Amino acid sequence: MKISDKTFDVLKNFSSINQSLAFKAGNVVRTVSPQKNILAQATVAESFPKDFAIYELNQFLGLKSLFEDPDFDFNDSAVTIKEGSGKANYTFADPSMIITPPEKNIELPSQEVTFKMTKDAFRKTVNGANQLQLPEVVVRGSDGKMFVVATDTKNATSNEFDVEVGTTDQTFQFVFKVENLKFLSGDYDVTISSKGIAHFAGESVQYWVATESNSTFG
Repeated sequence: MKISDKTFDVLKNFSSINQSLAFKAGNVVRTVSPQKNILAQATVAESFPKDFAIYELNQFLGLKSLFEDPDFDFNDSAVTIKEGSGKANYTFADPSMIITPPEKNIELPSQEVTFKMTKDAFRKTVNGANQLQLPEVVVRGSDGKMFVVATDTKNATSNEFDVEVGTTDQTFQFVFKVENLKFLSGDYDVTISSKGIAHFAGESVQYWVATESNSTFG
């Protein structure tokens, strides 16, 4: 079978959440961070023929760079990657060695805040955090407006960069670590629960991310 570049982009993104991945037969790929504070799921174009596990996902992805457009042949214990006269065999890992996501996705216990986060708004905010060396992204509601803000909530005089994303009649501050917002580029429908979890739903990928303990609502 062939595996598209778009699917490899998903797998590369997921490798930033967990270096290992347990695949299930079918076209849905899921992963969870070792700390269990990030869950991700993507629907891909390909349908994987069997369950298998990869322990060093980046190593597996790196094999792709040795080929232009290879075929992937999955057997019981390994995948064979071949093109022309070149061939690589990559042995599967024992699934028990891998931290795997729960069988079911997370149902948010409540939905206090919802908004559309555009690709541009998210890109600017993360770039602002990186440029100013800020550790957090905050979804903040105050004075009738809602912002996505790059900041440091532990520093009262922190530099900040913000993008307005909507209106609200609530006051809140939901805090996320920048390192936990490793999303594929795209627009996301965002739903946040005051119970400590947020859902970011894109076109074919979605993430559930825990909010930090200093988040506030009301």
